[in-house]
Amino acid sequence: MTLTARIDVDPVPMLTLDGDGPAPTVVELTGRRALVHADVSARGAGWRATLSLHVARWGGEPHPLPSGEYRVRVDGGAVTDIAAIPLTMTQTLRATLANGLLILGPPIDPAYDSGEGQDALERRYATRPVELENAVFFESFYGRNASCNPRAIDRELARVAPGVRRYWSVVDLSVDVPEGAIPVIEGSPDWWRARGSARLLVVNDWLRRRYARRAGQIVVQTWHGTPLKKLALHRPGFDPRRMVAVVREGRRWDVLLAQNLYGARILRKAYAFLRRPVWVEGYPRNDVLITGDAAAARAALNIGPRERVIMYAPTWRDDREQMVDFLDLSRLARAARATLLVRGHSRTLLPGSDTGGERVIDVTGYPDISELLLAADALITDYSSVMFDFTATGKPIYFFTPDIDHYRGELRGFYFDLAAHAPGPVVATQDELHAALADPDAPERYRDRYRRWRERFNTRDDGHAAERVVARILDQGFVDRA
Repeated sequence: MTLTARIDVDPVPMLTLDGDGPAPTVVELTGRRALVHADVSARGAGWRATLSLHVARWGGEPHPLPSGEYRVRVDGGAVTDIAAIPLTMTQTLRATLANGLLILGPPIDPAYDSGEGQDALERRYATRPVELENAVFFESFYGRNASCNPRAIDRELARVAPGVRRYWSVVDLSVDVPEGAIPVIEGSPDWWRARGSARLLVVNDWLRRRYARRAGQIVVQTWHGTPLKKLALHRPGFDPRRMVAVVREGRRWDVLLAQNLYGARILRKAYAFLRRPVWVEGYPRNDVLITGDAAAARAALNIGPRERVIMYAPTWRDDREQMVDFLDLSRLARAARATLLVRGHSRTLLPGSDTGGERVIDVTGYPDISELLLAADALITDYSSVMFDFTATGKPIYFFTPDIDHYRGELRGFYFDLAAHAPGPVVATQDELHAALADPDAPERYRDRYRRWRERFNTRDDGHAAERVVARILDQGFVDRA
């Protein structure tokens, strides 16, 4: 089979393949987090397949495919003998094709990918005077998505102060930013300019790369979860370089947001954040758990309103890149008679790949986990901070912890004894998990623990956290309402 290929850019980027002989049944691009099926048509003695490089996921609008490698496959087999396509740039992505492997990236000049190129942009950012603008620079999980507390703050700010410009840091244009916001691709000249000119930065993790504070610029660190596992200065193993980095990072923040008083005390000490304000206002990302409608999230996932939905959301492990694989997911879905939503930690989004199976939906790439928690009837987790968010709903929670001794004793350590305080069953084997999910009396047995847990961790998760946070931002003049 002889194949030729080209990339068309109008009206959207498209990979077009022309082949000889009978038309194949299936032509597709397969990547770690996306799969694209081609439209195939006969053309004289051959055929043509067109594969859009923009896709719609989860019921949303089409966006460019995530950056990464995509294998061209014809009728199930990988194809390598396709003429190469040199670097092609469009307004939304860049692409090359070699040996049947399509490599996609963000639409920025490759010269900026080099160390020398980034060094030049970084020096300009740090040394060139810039007038601050009435704008907010948002970043969530290093630009891998536009979610969490920053997204909820963005939505409330857009509602009450629509005149404020909103930039979102993204790794590429596959990331769906909130309506009216301006995406800026990490490392691009626009990204460095927006980061240096915005009066307010709202982030939920470390400020990576070089950070040079402008006079009058404010950083609100929302963080991304109440901690069970030890972090920052509290992590096992003394490392002077890590200690210096942690203290330096904490000094970059002007305000720290905490879900509860427990989290405020730990985050203060873990980041040596001792003389600046901590706002204990609940988590804006959890507002939707109180005020939202699960039907929309279920519809986006093509799940019926009466179907049982269980979400499995383990945290990441310091000693592996991809999501843990302790469970037979299809077996779990069958045993629970449920649709199983599988959500890997944000750190596993880029290096990992979607998992599948009967009644199993990988939602690691879903834009916002809060909507998934709203859609779920129950949660299975291990040591993830999602436990503190989900209990705001009052729905059942289960803890699957097969490696608890290793995780607690060697990898991270805990701030409190999970087994002694967990508001749901703590199990170590898949069979034990099946039994716990099938036990109709389990929620009642944990009712008192659940109540005490919510009194400790969820008192400010009342559906109005974003309103309170944005009101404080405006009252303190971090940005102007008009």
